[in-house]
Amino acid sequence: MPGLFQTPEYARHLLIANADLMGTPRDTEAAVRARMKRQEVLYEMDKTFRILLWEGALHALVCPPEVMAGQLDRLMGLMGMTSVSFGIVPLGAPLRITPKHGFWIFDEERVVVETINTELQLESADDVTLYGRVWDLLNESALHDAAARRLLGRARVALG
Repeated sequence: MPGLFQTPEYARHLLIANADLMGTPRDTEAAVRARMKRQEVLYEMDKTFRILLWEGALHALVCPPEVMAGQLDRLMGLMGMTSVSFGIVPLGAPLRITPKHGFWIFDEERVVVETINTELQLESADDVTLYGRVWDLLNESALHDAAARRLLGRARVALG
């Protein structure tokens, strides 16, 4: 679940789990505030966000069910924004390539790859082009618009 779309409660659970895994100090509240501050970019008129999520991310209980329910409600709200294009790759969808890890493409100029303990910043034209092709291939398998909303709604109902 991209940080730009996380609720404070969902982010808090992830940040605590990561701090525990890495054995780093828990500066959780400052990190949550910083993550929420970064979300202001979602409301800038000149920005567009094209997002793909794996359906499994909608069901993975990395937090209590009530927190996940709030997170799914947040995603449903984001789907209604004109600046956000949202796709969900359903379980069982035919894939032309397997996703290897999470990544973000910024302005077709930079790719950020998330690993367990670091983020890689890739800026070469070849890297950006490669990740663009990967995104396009995954996007071919994704559901969008009403179909994505229905899938998200089913995940939300499953939580109770």
